[in-house]
Amino acid sequence: MTEYPLITLHNGACVEVNSIPSLSISAFRAAIIESVESGSRIVSFFAAPQSAETFRLFCILADEDAGQLLASSAEVRDSYPSLTPDCPQAQLFEREMAEKWGIRPVGHPWLKPVRFEDTARRGPSLWNNTGDINTLPSSMDFFQVEGEEVHEVAVGPVHAGIIEPGHFRFQCHGESVFHLEISLGYQHRGIEKALLAGPQKRTIHYMETAAGDTTIGHTTAYCQVLEALSRCQVSFRAHGIRAIALELERMANHAGDLGALAGDVGYLPTASFCGRIRGDYLNMTAMLCGNRFGRGLVRPGGVGYDLTPEIAEQLRKRLHTIMKDTAVAVNLLWRSPSVLSRFEETGKISTELASKLGLVGVAARACGIERDCRYNFPAGMYCVNQIPVSTYETGDVFARAFVRWLEIQKSAAFIDNQLNLLPPGPIQMELHSLAPSCLAISMTEGWRGEICHVAITGTDGKFSVYKMVDPSFHNWMGLSLTMRNQQISDFPLCNKSFNLSYCGHDL
Repeated sequence: MTEYPLITLHNGACVEVNSIPSLSISAFRAAIIESVESGSRIVSFFAAPQSAETFRLFCILADEDAGQLLASSAEVRDSYPSLTPDCPQAQLFEREMAEKWGIRPVGHPWLKPVRFEDTARRGPSLWNNTGDINTLPSSMDFFQVEGEEVHEVAVGPVHAGIIEPGHFRFQCHGESVFHLEISLGYQHRGIEKALLAGPQKRTIHYMETAAGDTTIGHTTAYCQVLEALSRCQVSFRAHGIRAIALELERMANHAGDLGALAGDVGYLPTASFCGRIRGDYLNMTAMLCGNRFGRGLVRPGGVGYDLTPEIAEQLRKRLHTIMKDTAVAVNLLWRSPSVLSRFEETGKISTELASKLGLVGVAARACGIERDCRYNFPAGMYCVNQIPVSTYETGDVFARAFVRWLEIQKSAAFIDNQLNLLPPGPIQMELHSLAPSCLAISMTEGWRGEICHVAITGTDGKFSVYKMVDPSFHNWMGLSLTMRNQQISDFPLCNKSFNLSYCGHDL
């Protein structure tokens, strides 16, 4: 392997942006591809404008075996050789940069819109071979399979229920799916653009609502960015309260998903129980801060609410009661042959493919990959009280369900321990002005998987770039590939086993 200069970063830390190596585009491309082939993966890949004509590409890689984050950069103009043919993990990042800035990755296999951003920088023929610039979802080209008795099934973007918009285009032969194409971007909200020149008064609101079911995860990642840039040392008490809230968020959503999976196969006992149990976990979060989703709790420099001994004791008692109910409801799934017959061997994805795509969270761990920021790149309370990684090997719906149950149990043990050993200290530390011309990275293991925030400050100490990567951004392609040679009737089950975020994608 050729050695290329890559700077080592640490989760929750910052460096001067000029300390990040700036390579030629050929060396930059080779460095990323060789690093990924050696076992690293892309966690963030984005462009920062340098002038009216030039951009600086930044790529941050994770080496989980070494517990290191690596970064490099390259300056480009309006095009560069695409990484995607040799590194599939880059495909969506490159499409995003092309759409946002008009930087064309030459050789990308299919340069389609990601969020249908309205930008004047897009060049002619960027999206198709006719010279047209597709700016609306309705004008997008879809992959088509031709052949006798091959037919197409289109679902969404408007769905039968209270659900965010997303379009699914199936190429089928009878009931068997040859190919599934997923098109999102129907609710692009411009959050990253609104963060520029921040932090501002509304910045924390954007973080808490980037993905509403991941309020604690995204807000924690944001606060760690600010704390890195301001050299703020958060107390271990505040870190402990944040971790309790993050694990409660994980337990609530995992319990809800297990109930929804049971509902998808018509197994009503677990579906009914888990719907109520999810609310019980959310109510525990409300005991921390008055809001079931945790809004107002995590704040730069610490937390907005302290945990009194009386509330800690109530939480401990509730946790033990709810865990008993959760165990009864969830174990019914594993004892039901009709449930297992639907879960097992459905929506499989191999460990090799999951690694190649760079899947994160439950989807990766269900393929036997030990990928968890709390273990690989710990920050805050996880540095001193790590949670073992929960994995399974089969990569099917059963594995994704069972990993959720394993994580619920380990989260419960972690919370119980934190409630018993929560250290004294202040809950809020003062933040100073942000360091100018620096880059900070923060990674948090949300309940869906890895959340990555990267901020670059200008000479004035304000955000010149803010890049957010929700775990769903990595995993939508994984869902698409699980449907190949699968019955189309299994799509709701496969979809729920991933339970990806539309709004987390449509930033």
